[in-house]
Amino acid sequence: MLSLKNKKILVTGGSGFLGSHVVEGLKRRGVPEKNIFVSTSREFDLRKWEGCVRAVEGQEIIFDLAAVTGDLLRRLKIPGELFYDNLIMGVQLIEAARQAQVKKIITIGSAAAYPENAPTPLKEEDLWMGPQSFINISYGLAKKMLLVQGQAYRRQYGMDIIHLMPTNTYGPRERVESGYLMPSLINRVVEAKHSGRPSIEVWGTGEPVRDFLYVDDAVEGILTAAESYDDSEPVNLGTGVGISIKELVNLISKLVGFRGEIKWDTSKPNGQMYRIMNTHRAKEKFGFKPKMSLEEGLKKTIEWHENDTRGDKTT
Repeated sequence: MLSLKNKKILVTGGSGFLGSHVVEGLKRRGVPEKNIFVSTSREFDLRKWEGCVRAVEGQEIIFDLAAVTGDLLRRLKIPGELFYDNLIMGVQLIEAARQAQVKKIITIGSAAAYPENAPTPLKEEDLWMGPQSFINISYGLAKKMLLVQGQAYRRQYGMDIIHLMPTNTYGPRERVESGYLMPSLINRVVEAKHSGRPSIEVWGTGEPVRDFLYVDDAVEGILTAAESYDDSEPVNLGTGVGISIKELVNLISKLVGFRGEIKWDTSKPNGQMYRIMNTHRAKEKFGFKPKMSLEEGLKKTIEWHENDTRGDKTT
Protein backbone atom coordinates (compact mmCIF):
# COMPACT_ATOMS: atom_id res chain seq x y z
CA MET A 1 0.00 0.00 0.00
CA LEU A 2 1.35 3.39 -1.03
CA SER A 3 1.48 5.98 1.74
CA LEU A 4 0.59 9.49 0.58
CA LYS A 5 1.64 11.22 3.81
CA ASN A 6 5.24 12.13 3.05
CA LYS A 7 5.00 12.48 -0.72
CA LYS A 8 5.24 15.61 -2.86
CA ILE A 9 1.87 15.70 -4.61
CA LEU A 10 0.67 17.69 -7.63
CA VAL A 11 -3.08 18.17 -8.14
CA THR A 12 -3.86 19.61 -11.56
CA GLY A 13 -7.26 21.26 -11.60
CA GLY A 14 -6.89 21.49 -7.82
CA SER A 15 -8.74 24.80 -7.58
CA GLY A 16 -11.78 23.37 -9.38
CA PHE A 17 -14.74 21.50 -7.94
CA LEU A 18 -13.47 17.92 -7.71
CA GLY A 19 -9.82 18.96 -7.42
CA SER A 20 -10.40 21.19 -4.40
CA HIS A 21 -12.16 18.33 -2.63
CA VAL A 22 -9.27 16.00 -3.47
CA VAL A 23 -6.89 18.53 -1.89
CA GLU A 24 -9.03 18.53 1.28
CA GLY A 25 -9.09 14.73 1.24
CA LEU A 26 -5.30 14.60 1.07
CA LYS A 27 -5.06 16.89 4.09
CA ARG A 28 -7.50 14.67 6.00
CA ARG A 29 -5.18 11.75 5.23
CA GLY A 30 -2.34 13.57 6.94
CA VAL A 31 -0.55 15.03 3.91
CA PRO A 32 1.04 18.33 5.01
CA GLU A 33 -0.25 21.35 3.13
CA LYS A 34 3.31 22.23 2.12
CA ASN A 35 3.53 18.89 0.25
CA ILE A 36 0.46 19.60 -1.90
CA PHE A 37 0.99 21.67 -5.03
CA VAL A 38 -2.04 22.96 -6.93
CA SER A 39 -1.31 24.04 -10.49
CA THR A 40 -3.69 26.73 -11.76
CA SER A 41 -4.26 27.43 -15.44
CA ARG A 42 -3.28 31.04 -14.85
CA GLU A 43 0.22 30.11 -13.69
CA PHE A 44 0.72 26.81 -15.51
CA ASP A 45 -0.80 26.50 -18.97
CA LEU A 46 -0.71 22.72 -19.40
CA ARG A 47 -1.47 23.09 -23.10
CA LYS A 48 2.15 24.24 -23.41
CA TRP A 49 5.08 21.91 -22.83
CA GLU A 50 6.89 24.41 -20.62
CA GLY A 51 3.88 24.62 -18.30
CA CYS A 52 3.83 20.84 -17.85
CA VAL A 53 7.57 20.66 -17.19
CA ARG A 54 7.38 23.34 -14.51
CA ALA A 55 4.28 21.79 -12.91
CA VAL A 56 5.78 18.30 -12.45
CA GLU A 57 9.19 19.42 -11.22
CA GLY A 58 10.01 17.82 -7.86
CA GLN A 59 6.68 15.97 -7.64
CA GLU A 60 6.29 12.29 -6.69
CA ILE A 61 2.57 11.71 -7.23
CA ILE A 62 0.22 13.42 -9.69
CA PHE A 63 -3.57 13.57 -9.54
CA ASP A 64 -4.50 14.81 -13.01
CA LEU A 65 -7.91 16.44 -12.71
CA ALA A 66 -7.37 19.27 -15.21
CA ALA A 67 -10.12 19.31 -17.86
CA VAL A 68 -11.98 21.58 -20.23
CA THR A 69 -15.66 20.64 -20.16
CA GLY A 70 -19.14 22.06 -20.64
CA ASP A 71 -22.83 21.35 -21.15
CA LEU A 72 -24.33 19.62 -24.19
CA LEU A 73 -24.51 22.76 -26.33
CA ARG A 74 -20.91 23.70 -25.52
CA ARG A 75 -19.78 20.20 -26.51
CA LEU A 76 -21.55 20.64 -29.83
CA LYS A 77 -20.23 24.18 -30.36
CA ILE A 78 -16.50 23.71 -29.65
CA PRO A 79 -15.68 20.00 -30.21
CA GLY A 80 -12.25 20.77 -31.67
CA GLU A 81 -11.22 22.88 -28.69
CA LEU A 82 -12.47 20.26 -26.24
CA PHE A 83 -10.57 17.51 -28.04
CA TYR A 84 -7.30 19.40 -28.42
CA ASP A 85 -7.14 20.99 -24.97
CA ASN A 86 -8.00 17.83 -23.04
CA LEU A 87 -5.74 15.62 -25.14
CA ILE A 88 -2.69 17.88 -25.22
CA MET A 89 -2.84 18.71 -21.50
CA GLY A 90 -2.92 15.07 -20.48
CA VAL A 91 -0.47 13.71 -23.05
CA GLN A 92 2.17 16.35 -22.32
CA LEU A 93 1.74 16.08 -18.56
CA ILE A 94 2.29 12.31 -18.59
CA GLU A 95 5.38 12.63 -20.79
CA ALA A 96 6.78 15.43 -18.61
CA ALA A 97 6.12 13.25 -15.55
CA ARG A 98 7.97 10.35 -17.17
CA GLN A 99 10.99 12.52 -17.80
CA ALA A 100 10.82 13.84 -14.22
CA GLN A 101 10.61 10.26 -12.86
CA VAL A 102 7.31 10.81 -11.06
CA LYS A 103 6.39 7.72 -9.02
CA LYS A 104 2.65 7.50 -9.68
CA ILE A 105 0.01 9.22 -11.83
CA ILE A 106 -3.75 9.04 -11.33
CA THR A 107 -5.55 10.12 -14.50
CA ILE A 108 -9.24 10.95 -14.27
CA GLY A 109 -11.36 9.91 -17.22
CA SER A 110 -15.09 10.14 -17.80
CA ALA A 111 -18.20 8.10 -18.44
CA ALA A 112 -18.30 10.05 -21.73
CA ALA A 113 -15.55 7.68 -22.94
CA TYR A 114 -18.05 4.82 -23.17
CA PRO A 115 -19.53 3.89 -26.55
CA GLU A 116 -22.98 5.20 -27.32
CA ASN A 117 -24.52 1.74 -27.47
CA ALA A 118 -22.64 0.15 -24.56
CA PRO A 119 -25.01 -1.94 -22.44
CA THR A 120 -26.05 -0.61 -19.04
CA PRO A 121 -24.67 -0.81 -16.41
CA LEU A 122 -21.45 0.30 -18.07
CA LYS A 123 -18.64 -2.24 -17.67
CA GLU A 124 -14.98 -1.42 -18.19
CA GLU A 125 -14.73 -4.42 -20.55
CA ASP A 126 -17.13 -2.65 -22.95
CA LEU A 127 -15.07 0.54 -23.27
CA TRP A 128 -13.96 -0.34 -26.81
CA MET A 129 -17.08 -1.99 -28.22
CA GLY A 130 -18.05 0.95 -30.46
CA PRO A 131 -17.93 4.72 -31.08
CA GLN A 132 -18.95 7.41 -28.61
CA SER A 133 -22.06 9.48 -29.18
CA PHE A 134 -21.76 12.47 -31.52
CA ILE A 135 -22.07 14.81 -28.54
CA ASN A 136 -19.39 13.13 -26.43
CA ILE A 137 -16.89 11.89 -29.00
CA SER A 138 -14.40 14.80 -28.80
CA TYR A 139 -14.21 14.98 -25.02
CA GLY A 140 -14.69 11.24 -24.48
CA LEU A 141 -11.98 10.16 -26.93
CA ALA A 142 -9.49 12.72 -25.60
CA LYS A 143 -9.94 11.30 -22.10
CA LYS A 144 -9.79 7.72 -23.38
CA MET A 145 -6.43 8.42 -25.05
CA LEU A 146 -4.96 9.11 -21.61
CA LEU A 147 -5.88 5.54 -20.70
CA VAL A 148 -4.10 4.32 -23.84
CA GLN A 149 -1.04 6.41 -23.05
CA GLY A 150 -0.94 5.23 -19.45
CA GLN A 151 -1.12 1.58 -20.53
CA ALA A 152 1.57 2.10 -23.16
CA TYR A 153 3.88 3.87 -20.72
CA ARG A 154 3.34 1.13 -18.14
CA ARG A 155 4.37 -1.52 -20.70
CA GLN A 156 7.38 0.34 -22.08
CA TYR A 157 8.65 2.34 -19.10
CA GLY A 158 7.18 0.48 -16.13
CA MET A 159 5.31 3.58 -14.92
CA ASP A 160 2.61 3.27 -12.27
CA ILE A 161 -0.28 5.03 -14.02
CA ILE A 162 -3.90 4.24 -13.16
CA HIS A 163 -7.05 5.48 -14.88
CA LEU A 164 -10.32 6.13 -13.02
CA MET A 165 -13.67 6.97 -14.61
CA PRO A 166 -16.08 8.70 -12.23
CA THR A 167 -19.73 9.04 -13.12
CA ASN A 168 -21.60 12.34 -12.65
CA THR A 169 -19.99 13.77 -9.52
CA TYR A 170 -21.90 16.39 -7.52
CA GLY A 171 -21.73 18.24 -4.23
CA PRO A 172 -20.99 21.57 -2.54
CA ARG A 173 -18.89 24.12 -4.45
CA GLU A 174 -19.87 22.91 -7.92
CA ARG A 175 -21.10 26.11 -9.51
CA VAL A 176 -23.64 26.50 -12.29
CA GLU A 177 -20.91 28.02 -14.50
CA SER A 178 -19.39 24.53 -14.80
CA GLY A 179 -22.15 23.67 -17.25
CA TYR A 180 -22.90 20.37 -15.52
CA LEU A 181 -26.42 19.09 -14.97
CA MET A 182 -26.69 18.89 -11.18
CA PRO A 183 -25.64 22.45 -10.23
CA SER A 184 -27.73 23.81 -13.10
CA LEU A 185 -30.87 22.03 -11.92
CA ILE A 186 -30.38 22.88 -8.25
CA ASN A 187 -29.60 26.52 -9.00
CA ARG A 188 -32.67 26.82 -11.21
CA VAL A 189 -35.00 25.36 -8.58
CA VAL A 190 -33.47 27.35 -5.69
CA GLU A 191 -33.71 30.64 -7.60
CA ALA A 192 -37.31 29.92 -8.63
CA LYS A 193 -38.26 29.21 -5.02
CA HIS A 194 -36.57 32.37 -3.70
CA SER A 195 -37.96 34.64 -6.43
CA GLY A 196 -41.45 33.17 -6.35
CA ARG A 197 -41.44 32.17 -10.01
CA PRO A 198 -44.37 29.90 -10.92
CA SER A 199 -42.39 27.55 -13.15
CA ILE A 200 -38.97 26.37 -14.30
CA GLU A 201 -37.84 25.05 -17.67
CA VAL A 202 -35.66 22.00 -18.10
CA TRP A 203 -34.09 20.71 -21.31
CA GLY A 204 -35.21 17.47 -22.92
CA THR A 205 -37.90 14.99 -21.97
CA GLY A 206 -36.62 14.04 -18.52
CA GLU A 207 -36.33 10.40 -19.57
CA PRO A 208 -32.53 9.92 -19.54
CA VAL A 209 -31.19 7.97 -16.55
CA ARG A 210 -27.97 8.92 -14.78
CA ASP A 211 -25.75 7.67 -11.94
CA PHE A 212 -24.77 10.44 -9.48
CA LEU A 213 -21.79 10.12 -7.12
CA TYR A 214 -21.41 12.45 -4.14
CA VAL A 215 -18.09 14.27 -4.17
CA ASP A 216 -16.84 12.91 -0.83
CA ASP A 217 -17.39 9.36 -2.09
CA ALA A 218 -15.60 10.22 -5.35
CA VAL A 219 -12.63 11.59 -3.41
CA GLU A 220 -12.48 8.50 -1.21
CA GLY A 221 -12.45 6.31 -4.31
CA ILE A 222 -9.71 8.36 -5.98
CA LEU A 223 -7.45 8.44 -2.91
CA THR A 224 -8.00 4.78 -2.03
CA ALA A 225 -7.15 3.81 -5.60
CA ALA A 226 -4.00 5.95 -5.43
CA GLU A 227 -2.94 4.08 -2.30
CA SER A 228 -4.02 0.56 -3.20
CA TYR A 229 -4.46 0.08 -6.96
CA ASP A 230 -1.59 -0.59 -9.34
CA ASP A 231 -2.91 -2.01 -12.60
CA SER A 232 -3.35 -0.96 -16.22
CA GLU A 233 -7.08 -1.68 -16.41
CA PRO A 234 -9.45 1.34 -16.04
CA VAL A 235 -11.87 1.45 -13.10
CA ASN A 236 -15.36 2.95 -12.86
CA LEU A 237 -16.34 5.04 -9.85
CA GLY A 238 -20.09 5.26 -9.36
CA THR A 239 -23.01 4.07 -7.29
CA GLY A 240 -24.48 1.58 -9.73
CA VAL A 241 -27.90 3.16 -9.09
CA GLY A 242 -29.71 5.25 -11.69
CA ILE A 243 -32.36 7.94 -11.50
CA SER A 244 -34.20 9.60 -14.38
CA ILE A 245 -33.76 13.34 -14.85
CA LYS A 246 -37.50 13.77 -14.32
CA GLU A 247 -37.33 11.95 -10.98
CA LEU A 248 -34.25 13.97 -10.04
CA VAL A 249 -35.93 17.31 -10.76
CA ASN A 250 -38.96 16.23 -8.72
CA LEU A 251 -36.74 15.20 -5.81
CA ILE A 252 -34.79 18.47 -5.89
CA SER A 253 -38.06 20.44 -6.01
CA LYS A 254 -39.38 18.51 -3.02
CA LEU A 255 -36.21 19.11 -0.97
CA VAL A 256 -36.10 22.81 -1.87
CA GLY A 257 -39.82 23.27 -1.30
CA PHE A 258 -40.57 24.45 -4.83
CA ARG A 259 -44.18 23.70 -5.81
CA GLY A 260 -44.29 25.37 -9.21
CA GLU A 261 -44.66 23.83 -12.64
CA ILE A 262 -41.80 21.99 -14.35
CA LYS A 263 -41.82 22.62 -18.10
CA TRP A 264 -39.82 20.31 -20.39
CA ASP A 265 -38.27 21.84 -23.51
CA THR A 266 -38.28 18.82 -25.80
CA SER A 267 -36.63 20.82 -28.59
CA LYS A 268 -33.37 20.61 -26.62
CA PRO A 269 -31.18 17.46 -26.65
CA ASN A 270 -31.56 14.69 -24.09
CA GLY A 271 -28.01 13.42 -24.32
CA GLN A 272 -27.49 9.68 -23.99
CA MET A 273 -30.39 7.76 -22.47
CA TYR A 274 -28.75 5.43 -19.94
CA ARG A 275 -25.47 6.08 -18.11
CA ILE A 276 -25.19 3.86 -15.02
CA MET A 277 -21.84 2.49 -13.85
CA ASN A 278 -21.03 -1.11 -13.04
CA THR A 279 -18.94 -0.75 -9.87
CA HIS A 280 -17.82 -4.36 -9.37
CA ARG A 281 -14.17 -3.77 -10.32
CA ALA A 282 -13.69 -0.86 -7.90
CA LYS A 283 -15.19 -2.89 -5.06
CA GLU A 284 -13.12 -5.96 -5.91
CA LYS A 285 -9.78 -4.19 -6.51
CA PHE A 286 -9.72 -1.66 -3.68
CA GLY A 287 -12.91 -2.04 -1.66
CA PHE A 288 -14.70 1.05 -2.96
CA LYS A 289 -18.30 1.41 -1.85
CA PRO A 290 -20.11 4.80 -1.81
CA LYS A 291 -21.63 5.80 1.52
CA MET A 292 -23.80 8.82 0.71
CA SER A 293 -27.38 8.31 -0.45
CA LEU A 294 -28.59 10.56 -3.25
CA GLU A 295 -31.18 12.27 -1.05
CA GLU A 296 -28.70 13.05 1.74
CA GLY A 297 -26.12 14.21 -0.78
CA LEU A 298 -28.70 16.48 -2.40
CA LYS A 299 -29.63 17.99 0.97
CA LYS A 300 -25.98 18.96 1.60
CA THR A 301 -25.58 20.29 -1.92
CA ILE A 302 -28.81 22.28 -1.85
CA GLU A 303 -27.82 23.82 1.49
CA TRP A 304 -24.57 25.03 -0.08
CA HIS A 305 -26.39 26.48 -3.10
CA GLU A 306 -28.92 28.26 -0.90
CA ASN A 307 -26.13 29.80 1.20
CA ASP A 308 -24.27 30.75 -1.98
CA THR A 309 -27.41 32.36 -3.43
CA ARG A 310 -27.77 34.45 -0.26
CA GLY A 311 -24.12 35.44 -0.47
CA ASP A 312 -23.05 33.42 2.59
CA LYS A 313 -19.44 32.47 1.80
CA THR A 314 -18.75 30.79 5.14
CA THR A 315 -19.81 27.30 3.95
